[in-house]
Amino acid sequence: MSDPVLLAARRTPVGIAGHAFRDVTAADLAAAVIDDVVGRVAHLGPIDDVVLGNCLGPGGDVARVAALQAGLGHRVPGVTVDRQCGSGLDAVGQAASRVRAGDADLVLAGGVESASSAPWRFRPPVGDEPPTRYTRAPFTPAGTPDPDMGPAADDLARVLGITRAQQDAYAARSHSLAAAANFSAEIVPVRGETRDRRIRAGLTAERLARLPAAFGEGGTATAGNSCGISDGAAVLAVTTRDRAEGPCLAVRSWAVAGADPALPGLAPVPAIDAALRRAGCTVDDVGTIEITEAFASVALAVIDRAGLDPDRVCQGGGAIALGHPWGASGALLLVRLAARMTRGDGLPSALGLAACAIGGGQGIAMVVERIDA
Repeated sequence: MSDPVLLAARRTPVGIAGHAFRDVTAADLAAAVIDDVVGRVAHLGPIDDVVLGNCLGPGGDVARVAALQAGLGHRVPGVTVDRQCGSGLDAVGQAASRVRAGDADLVLAGGVESASSAPWRFRPPVGDEPPTRYTRAPFTPAGTPDPDMGPAADDLARVLGITRAQQDAYAARSHSLAAAANFSAEIVPVRGETRDRRIRAGLTAERLARLPAAFGEGGTATAGNSCGISDGAAVLAVTTRDRAEGPCLAVRSWAVAGADPALPGLAPVPAIDAALRRAGCTVDDVGTIEITEAFASVALAVIDRAGLDPDRVCQGGGAIALGHPWGASGALLLVRLAARMTRGDGLPSALGLAACAIGGGQGIAMVVERIDA
């Protein structure tokens, strides 16, 4: 067995829900990226499977639909993974585990989310009560903590003493870095869209400070220091090292972990610890880090509790600036790592880390290493 490698990391632009991609389905988004990635790796051999993360799609098997829509043919299967915000990273992890075990040679993996076209969900009528609409399934059983992620981010800030000013400063950093970055090499245009739509150049902490709390009086999470609801897809090819060509990322380890559902923003910390331990390295060995910036308080908490160097985290901005297409976001982290690490850019080490928090108190993390195949 040998470390699986990640190639041809590509993504759509991240769209604001209800705008540019409002009539583009999850399968449409994923198929566009799959088609591009296939064009880059088709010479490596037949594709064994397509594994995609997705949270709020239409049901069924989005990965299989997208594979067929991308023209892969009926012989290429597909499976859809739901680990909420960690779905895209989990999909790549599952593909990597299969390649490492020798159960597959070439898998396309990633994630997709179309918040714009997500179907409405209703619970059936009970007695004389009409059907009731709901936005998400429970993260935990009845009678246990099950906060929405926004209120949970406010609670996390209160518990850890993370101030509104700290969160606004972090959000301003995210927008500033993203506005200065050039993402064109990793983006697959879709419906004429070629750039991420949420990024705001010149957004300062002072401007962010004027925004009201988003999740109730006394809270510190706002529309400015939180991610936006978004549409997007990200896909990578996962294969064996002997098939790889040029600079690529070897998957050294990945891990998932559970934590207190009341404070899900802390759940990446044990996942990071486990992934680093399995990779035989420490946080000081990691040169490039991508965290899903669902909320500034979450990013700041993970940086602090996991002992991360803040200057190495989301060096091109993160989800606060780019947006957070839930099922795709974990794979988007890997696309960002691949873009930076395969260029080199004078990074302090060859190791990279991706991690994200998941509703219900789960965390996921992956350690990768730049190699020249």
